[in-house]
Amino acid sequence: MMSNQEQISKFLLRKSINLDISFRCSLECPMCVRQTDYKNIRPVPGRDLTLSEFKLIADYFDTISCCGQISDPIFNPHLIDFIKIAKEKHKELIIHTAASQKPVNWYEEAFDNFGKGEWVFGIDGLPEESHKYRINQDGTKLFDIAKLCVQKGIKTRWQYIVFKYNENHIEQAKQMAHDNGMIFEISLSTRFSENDPYKPTNPDLYIDQGNLAILEKLNV
Repeated sequence: MMSNQEQISKFLLRKSINLDISFRCSLECPMCVRQTDYKNIRPVPGRDLTLSEFKLIADYFDTISCCGQISDPIFNPHLIDFIKIAKEKHKELIIHTAASQKPVNWYEEAFDNFGKGEWVFGIDGLPEESHKYRINQDGTKLFDIAKLCVQKGIKTRWQYIVFKYNENHIEQAKQMAHDNGMIFEISLSTRFSENDPYKPTNPDLYIDQGNLAILEKLNV
């Protein structure tokens, strides 16, 4: 078994990091920790990553992923500055987003200043139905933003978590992604309870908690 210092050294050698750069999100996804662990706690604990902190991170790490667990990265007020810094320092930046509350001109500025990396859009189902899980999301608008991202020459990924309401629309969505120059990525959830109304009827379209525990024990 590796010592703590060996584990830290191995982590740092990866030269990549994932950041939760804010504490804000406009969505109310039922299985998000904002709606479980922090349901009645507002504001959610945390703060925005600062410009000076991002500069330090960008000096060391080659790949920086902004994939929030309690936030959406678009709500950090410095995100466009982070994008400019990453481009200036030739760093790969990966932005995962599902919120849709920024105006179109904000996205245009973000895309126009983007360098290496990709944007990953969480649209769970056809754009017009994604709000059934991504509560408060305008999926149609966000899909148009994803198309704009492609038009700006940026690598664009459509991440599609499978739920009961969208399990029969996968092929249609995959074709939409192909037609619009996006990478299509299916994501299978591990968070469903036994009688969860969002749980797909097809057992191949989610990861059973029991099986997951076995896999984790075996380090598969």
